[in-house]
Amino acid sequence: MNWLRTIIRFIVSALVYQFVAFLVPGFRIANFGSAVIAAIVVALIGWGIEALFGRTRVNRFGHGIIGFIVSVVILYVAQWIVPGMRVTVLGAIIASLVIGIIDMILPVEKPGVASNRE
Repeated sequence: MNWLRTIIRFIVSALVYQFVAFLVPGFRIANFGSAVIAAIVVALIGWGIEALFGRTRVNRFGHGIIGFIVSVVILYVAQWIVPGMRVTVLGAIIASLVIGIIDMILPVEKPGVASNRE
């Protein structure tokens, strides 16, 4: 595993979360430190769900609506773990949509998820 690449992915994810917090009502992250913690927590929760159910069934590349619903749930649950993060249900839905659109434009694999290109 390339640690520098992983760190860069967490930083990019944190910047995306801060940008989404700026755009989306109901999705708030207090500061960059909270955004980095959110990126780590979301990656760990996503990794745990993929370990339980398999990658092809629940991630954003798998069955579209299932991956979207899982993303919404992960964002909503992360608020109870990450200090300075507050998310409403509607905020999690809109944030998942915006993050999905950003991910189409700026594709960066989540930390902890193996890339097909490597």
